[in-house]
Amino acid sequence: MAQHNVGINREYGDWDWSADAGERARLLQSPNVETGLKSDEGQRPGAGTTSTLGAVFIVVNAALGAGLLNFPAAFSTAGGVAAGIALQMSLLVFIIGGLVILAYCSRASNERTYQEVVWAVCGKVPGVLCEVAIAVYTFGTCIAFLIIIGDQQDKIIAALVKDPQGAGGSHWYADRKFTISITAFLLILPLSIPKEIGFQKYASSLSVIGTWYVTAVVIIKYIWPDKEITPGHIPTRPSSWMAVFNAMPTICFGFQCHVSSVPVFNSMKRPEVKPWGAVVTAAMVIALSVYAGTGICGFLTFGASVDQDVLLSYPSDDVPVAIARAFIILCVLTSYPILHFCGRAVLEGLWLRYKGETVEEDVVRERRRRVLQTVCWFLLTLLLALFIPDIGKVISLIGGLAACFIFVFPGLCLIQAKLSEIQETRSTSWWALVSYGTFMVTLGAFIFGQTTANAIFVDLMA
Repeated sequence: MAQHNVGINREYGDWDWSADAGERARLLQSPNVETGLKSDEGQRPGAGTTSTLGAVFIVVNAALGAGLLNFPAAFSTAGGVAAGIALQMSLLVFIIGGLVILAYCSRASNERTYQEVVWAVCGKVPGVLCEVAIAVYTFGTCIAFLIIIGDQQDKIIAALVKDPQGAGGSHWYADRKFTISITAFLLILPLSIPKEIGFQKYASSLSVIGTWYVTAVVIIKYIWPDKEITPGHIPTRPSSWMAVFNAMPTICFGFQCHVSSVPVFNSMKRPEVKPWGAVVTAAMVIALSVYAGTGICGFLTFGASVDQDVLLSYPSDDVPVAIARAFIILCVLTSYPILHFCGRAVLEGLWLRYKGETVEEDVVRERRRRVLQTVCWFLLTLLLALFIPDIGKVISLIGGLAACFIFVFPGLCLIQAKLSEIQETRSTSWWALVSYGTFMVTLGAFIFGQTTANAIFVDLMA
């Protein structure tokens, strides 16, 4: 996309946005990006230190995560391998396009985070909606993380107490609600209270190792299956056209790295749109191979009987799978505080902008507010995780929000950026890009509406 003279909307000044207002949310799923964001806030992006290869690694890390566990079930929902692969490949075009659009708008607006780009390019109302969506998305993801901890602990405890049917037997210490609660209070809550999360900078490497190990285990178990594993019915076509759309939340949830992409782009040595296009294309191809490998092999191993969390379908006493469960627990334990930090930062920014204050005006109030926000966030997510034991139900709900980050907001940014260009005539490419942005917004709105309605009326009310 060529750069033109752009008059970017600056309405967010109406709320007296301050560079010091609260914790400036970088909104990273990968804290390694911090090393490339040390330049002054007032400088134009371009002084980063991240290499092209490093940017590929960070984007891959941001895309890969616990959503990996749900892909075999998504293939089953979509109607088989062919439908699942076709759906991923179709969406991948728009996923990569959205990442390139965000980089283009970041350069045009000179903003360095996702929500700031939306504020600057689209104005106050879309900016507020974007921040609220980020807060809700991170909240829902934290619930999913706690459910995953409970799922994996159930199987590990079942193996330790030699209960092949599950851990919910006669032992009080094996009760799911107890194990989730004690783990959350002892490990997650203390990690979530600090103001900064720099001490978790190595968590991303652990997450990458864990997801790749899970993929390797699923593939190996498909090639050399255990004798006690019998696959169920393996569908070869969708049961209905709506079934294909019901698999979209998992794909959107898995590939959603767009919120992290703007800081990654600005951390590069050459923050330009063309090399960034190569970075995100390579990263998404790698992510696609991981998700497709897990989805295909997990689905073919268990068929339509696969659990929403594929690791739950394996026997409790399988040692390689038990190691995979331990990896996933460690990944989730370190990822929850990062996602909570992102959501808390957005809420803090909204509150301070509404009050017209900066955090430096009263350090004591900031500390008290942060602790209160953290405890309330933690208790609500824990309570919901205890009574929503199915990760598929959560992903089906927040997957619609992921579609907004992938399609709707980037599409709106592209439309507004092109409309703001000062041109005497509208070229064919201009019309093509505006049409592309319009289609992205329409597609994203449809996915959000369909998946959210399905999650509410089918999953949550079932």
